[in-house]
Amino acid sequence: MPITEPTPPAAEVLTDEQILDLAQKDALKYFWDYAETNSKLARERYHTDNTSLDAHLVTTGGSGFGLMTIIVGIERGFIPREEAVTRLTTALNFLENADRFHGAWSHWIDGNTGHVVPFGADDDGGDLVETSFMCQALICVREYFKNSTGAELALSQKADILWKGVDWNWYTRGGENVLYWHWSPNFEWIKNFKLQGYNECLITYVMAASSPTHPITAAPYNQGWARNGAIVNGGSRFGIPVIFDYNGASGNVGPMFWSHYSYMGLNPTGLTDQYANYEDLVTNHTKIMQKHCIANPYSYAEYSDKCWGLTASYTRNANGTTGYTAHSPTNDKGVITPTAAISSFPYLPSECMKALRFFYQDKKDILIGIAGPYDAFSPQYNWVTPRYLAIDQGTITPMIENYRSKLLWDLFMNAPEVQTGLLNLGFHSSQYGF
Repeated sequence: MPITEPTPPAAEVLTDEQILDLAQKDALKYFWDYAETNSKLARERYHTDNTSLDAHLVTTGGSGFGLMTIIVGIERGFIPREEAVTRLTTALNFLENADRFHGAWSHWIDGNTGHVVPFGADDDGGDLVETSFMCQALICVREYFKNSTGAELALSQKADILWKGVDWNWYTRGGENVLYWHWSPNFEWIKNFKLQGYNECLITYVMAASSPTHPITAAPYNQGWARNGAIVNGGSRFGIPVIFDYNGASGNVGPMFWSHYSYMGLNPTGLTDQYANYEDLVTNHTKIMQKHCIANPYSYAEYSDKCWGLTASYTRNANGTTGYTAHSPTNDKGVITPTAAISSFPYLPSECMKALRFFYQDKKDILIGIAGPYDAFSPQYNWVTPRYLAIDQGTITPMIENYRSKLLWDLFMNAPEVQTGLLNLGFHSSQYGF
């Protein structure tokens, strides 16, 4: 059944709890009401202007975010538990039978057949990063239902089998001290994309080190991801330390999703390793992002302490057409992406609440559609795209929930394999006692 429309009190300003409920419930609709019809996984995109014909194009990473979103929907009572379990079972059965490449799923999958849909001319195989986003979710599914019986216990067991089927070690390309993003049976390692930090791929190393079946050692993390310590950056922005080198951002920070995708399950609070305090890292990233929009160096219209947030999303091209880019302080096109601020609630809740109220109250008639805030808008150009992307809607509900209850953080961080993997990489967590 579709999600019932929320009914906030007429002519009243919503309380913080009401508006958080509303935002979570709206984003859930993308993965519940507008899921791919056969697999019940997430469609790559949904365009309310009917410009997209990709009704059966499933995205692996976005589907992982969708599984986590549905867990929150169950916990909050937004969707019926039994119906959700049936949906999740259908989704995991689909993943079990979909194409896999040494255990990794492809970036895109045909929702009708389970076969790979090439993400590019030479990208028709395993995508380790998208797979890690899915596996982060599978751990949460397993943990959420592990003490149940019947269909729920079977679902938990299926999630466990699926994530353990990934051959993470294969993606070291024969034992190199780094993970590689792609492998194709037709093109093998032609893309040659090493996972080197800092970006959204931290979770890939965590999952690879946590695997009880095909683990990596700490060497790829230290030598590959952390580049033998070169990942550390001593610079600052607005007097706030950036802490890591955001892959060429020249002492600045990258797009906001770099502090979201890996931290849907991985709790940065009290998390440290030899390179950083991750609570400081993500909090500073958020502070710098907001301060950049307040400083507004390019004098874009309406940028402020409530209209802020740059991340990967649809964008307005210079010629007025719609494109896609990873917005950041070093790639600021005058386009605000609501998920950037909304999904940062665990880090700067007061500042994020200002943004959420701006989107849902001040700009409701312009920005809020069938599944929450539209993907991106630009007051500078009087532009809004009536479109949604799974990866952008998918972080909203889980990250708000991590702010409210730590639900997904606790599920993931209490998994014994995750704690072992983190310890093997040199991490410690004061929150979880290891």
